[in-house]
Amino acid sequence: MDTRPRRTYLNERPRRNRNTAGIRALARENFVRVDKLIEPLFLIDGNSRAEPISSMPGINRLSEDKALSHIEKSLGLGICSFILFPAVDDALKDKHASYSYRSDCFYLRVIRAIKQRFPEAVLISDVALDPYSSDGHDGIVRDGKILNDETLEVLGKMSLAQAEAGIDIIGPSDMMDGRVGFLREALDTAGFTETGIMSYTAKYASAFYGPFRDALASAPKFGDKKTYQMDPANAAEALREARLDAAEGADFLMVKPALAYLDIIHRVKEATDLPVVCYNVSGEYAMVKAAAEKGWLDGDKARDEMLLGFFRAGADAVISYFAHEFAAHRAAIS
Repeated sequence: MDTRPRRTYLNERPRRNRNTAGIRALARENFVRVDKLIEPLFLIDGNSRAEPISSMPGINRLSEDKALSHIEKSLGLGICSFILFPAVDDALKDKHASYSYRSDCFYLRVIRAIKQRFPEAVLISDVALDPYSSDGHDGIVRDGKILNDETLEVLGKMSLAQAEAGIDIIGPSDMMDGRVGFLREALDTAGFTETGIMSYTAKYASAFYGPFRDALASAPKFGDKKTYQMDPANAAEALREARLDAAEGADFLMVKPALAYLDIIHRVKEATDLPVVCYNVSGEYAMVKAAAEKGWLDGDKARDEMLLGFFRAGADAVISYFAHEFAAHRAAIS
């Protein structure tokens, strides 16, 4: 009996394109580029302050001098863009978030300092009431309800103050209806026609925001954010939000969070010709760090696979707390 293996003829053998590292590189479809990563920074008032955030290992709240030093290092690694979040003292908060547009607001001062020192850096702001609100909500609260149209007036003042300070792109994260059109008109009327808008288009009411709220002490003082942030069960609704934001003048559309919403990233990208950004949020970062600390997975490989997945889904750029770490790792091995 002939015991030799039977020869099989196949017209296609996909494994040939996986045979060596060089061949795999030739066939590779998607890449993580450092200049497509946006680094989030948490800012605090004062000097020489770098406060570790316990639920986000490796991430700190930074005072102006520390932020300038960190940005210089990030720029040297090839990171071009930064999204800035203020950690505001409770004593400065009120129900109308008035500190957000006051001339002595430290957030505005730091924006000016960064732009003066590093004019080439792309600075993206956070436009919402919750960092400055004594209620911890993204809008004005009355009788337990979030007031949409009244909130727009405050968002407008906040956005104009940020544009005047030198921000390149404002980032309305509040999820109020009509805010993109309202802010576009306010900016244009004031002469800030070149200031862009990165709209938080599909921002879901997610469990993955916990560490971020630790970082800013911005959790709601009552209730939740489900009357303005999106239901995680919904996908078609994201396309409606994308259509509205594009029509109102958004320059970038954002999906947040990213990891559990890869399908939303893809669907929004397919539905628009605007650049789509996704936000690799604090909880996604924290769970990789925690599992790596336990030795349950390889943190570097999980980080890289996660970032690659966002671009494969269709993101044009990714906001990620992994940005600096990834860029430093890439520089070390190149």
